[in-house]
Amino acid sequence: MDSLVESGWQYLVTHFSDFQLACIGSFIIHESVFFLSGLPFIYLERTGLLSNYKIQAKINTPEAQGKCITRLLLYHICVNLPLMMASYPVFKFMGMKSSFPLPSWKVVSAQILFYFIIEDFVFYWGHRILHTKWLYKNVHSVHHEYATPFGLTSEYAHPAEILFLGFATIVGPALTGPHLITLWLWIMLRVIETVEAHCGYHFPWSPSNFLPLYGGADFHDYHHRLLYTKSGNYSSTFVYMDWIFGTDKGYRKLKALKET
Repeated sequence: MDSLVESGWQYLVTHFSDFQLACIGSFIIHESVFFLSGLPFIYLERTGLLSNYKIQAKINTPEAQGKCITRLLLYHICVNLPLMMASYPVFKFMGMKSSFPLPSWKVVSAQILFYFIIEDFVFYWGHRILHTKWLYKNVHSVHHEYATPFGLTSEYAHPAEILFLGFATIVGPALTGPHLITLWLWIMLRVIETVEAHCGYHFPWSPSNFLPLYGGADFHDYHHRLLYTKSGNYSSTFVYMDWIFGTDKGYRKLKALKET
């Protein structure tokens, strides 16, 4: 496995520049993972397959789904890609590299764990700020247009929010100057996590059933169903921030009532 990864990486660094790999490569990976993981949930909604696992009975119309996809393509090309390109000098300054040797799995695992921790902290406070009256009305309400979320709505947001909360995703890598392969793995995991949190389905195999403190779709779906002044559940991946600051009390109370 290691030799296969090294061979593939050798091909990439031989045929493409650092800038191409860090910007265009990261963009392609993001788009591929995002749409491949998110589009199946549109299919599930339209066909009604696995509907017994759907958290809300309401479904989105094809028109609403199409609007989401169209806006996402526009935002990704006009906001995400330029942001990745603009961030390149910062990441290079902070030590990001693409050369050999590749980092060990221990280093990769430790860095990604750190990214999840720092992202959870920054995202929680940024998200909570976005739920103040003015910012919700003028910025964050775009994301909440879909009270019944599906996978692709995870990145459906006002361009200002993309920049604001995007900082939570990149601050960890910016601080550590990782190898590019670590950054790519982080992008993939973060995208898969946020798509799952917005998918609208709670399956027996959902990560929240196995990973302690993992939020997942059921936790975040509650956030989308309520009015902004009462929503809570502001966390990104893990829920400890909501637990510490008591912003998940409504969700916990509702869950306890369902269990009884």
